[in-house]
Amino acid sequence: MVSFLHEAWWPRRSAVAWIAALILLSALGAGARWMGRRQPPPNYLTAPAGRGLVARAISATGSVNPVMTVIVGSYVSGVVQAQYCDFNTRVRKGQLCARIDPRPYQTVVDENSAQLAVARAQLRKDRANLDYAAINQRRQASLVGRGVVSQDTVDAARNALRQAQAQVLLDAAAVREREAALEAARVNLGYTAIVSPVDGTVVSRNITIGQTVAASFQTPTLFLIATDLTRMQVDANVSESDIGSVRDGQRARFTVEAYPGRSFDARVVQVRQAPQSVQNVITYDVVLAVDNPALLLKPGMTATVSIVTAERRDVLRVPDQALRFQPAGAPAPGNGAAQRVWVLRDGRPQAVAVRIGLDDESYAEVTAGALRAGDRVILGEQRADAASAGGGSLLRLRL
Repeated sequence: MVSFLHEAWWPRRSAVAWIAALILLSALGAGARWMGRRQPPPNYLTAPAGRGLVARAISATGSVNPVMTVIVGSYVSGVVQAQYCDFNTRVRKGQLCARIDPRPYQTVVDENSAQLAVARAQLRKDRANLDYAAINQRRQASLVGRGVVSQDTVDAARNALRQAQAQVLLDAAAVREREAALEAARVNLGYTAIVSPVDGTVVSRNITIGQTVAASFQTPTLFLIATDLTRMQVDANVSESDIGSVRDGQRARFTVEAYPGRSFDARVVQVRQAPQSVQNVITYDVVLAVDNPALLLKPGMTATVSIVTAERRDVLRVPDQALRFQPAGAPAPGNGAAQRVWVLRDGRPQAVAVRIGLDDESYAEVTAGALRAGDRVILGEQRADAASAGGGSLLRLRL
């Protein structure tokens, strides 16, 4: 009986042993796989919180122009007889730049001068006639008392005197009219000399010798003279969404394609109220003043402008990435919660509540909180994950 029981239990014991061995092997394999997939502690990317400048700016495009450009035109029509100024010519106020053929206008001056002489001669003649009429009137008035002449003769002499007086007044008016016509002719003759009204530099010339200038409908532009090329201005087109933050006196910087990698300092001197509409986009002209002592800037250059609308100097600041970082597994701040940054202390991230002031999209000003200069704020974290094949590692950046 014992022998029978022993023979019956032994196969069962062997099966239990095999099952236990399989369970143990499975557990060991699962543990090995779990150990292989366990992530190592992350490596944090940090940057020190420090003091510096936080400046908010808006961008715009514009063009470089002289502060004042004077248009030199022609009041009279005619053929350009001579030209004395060209591009880049330095001119002085009153300097002769061109001359229109003066002969037609000189002829008009001579004609009006002759007509004035005729009017003056007629005046002298009528004044002599007035003297005679006055003498005759007195004579006739003395004779009528003695009955030598009739009253009608006296009345006729008085009438002749009055007509002579009126004729003298008419001649005097005619003389003044001829004098005015002569002066107008002389003015037109003077306009044939095209002179510079200011000191400056010729930036544009639109005439050549022999060209006919027609001033019938509008004054033609002959020259453009910039008064001072060492002082320029940038006319920047600022969109209506940004114009509310632009004020006179704000700092600005701009670049031009002619000098890549170089920027020029400027200052806002005027925010013009007139809107400009281009394809239903409203912009406003903001004028920037810039010094140009080396004459590097040329009229008409395209400028890419950055206007500083707000700035804080020597303030505690952190990179904007630090405000967006959230460690894995950490609860997200609720709505209305104070802003915070994560600081690496003793190899572990620690949340620090802060109050943020000015933000220029690169750095944010810290106005309050426990953060101190030199604290290393966390920008992101790096994790090495086991690859699903090949046993390699994958570097993952988490911000």
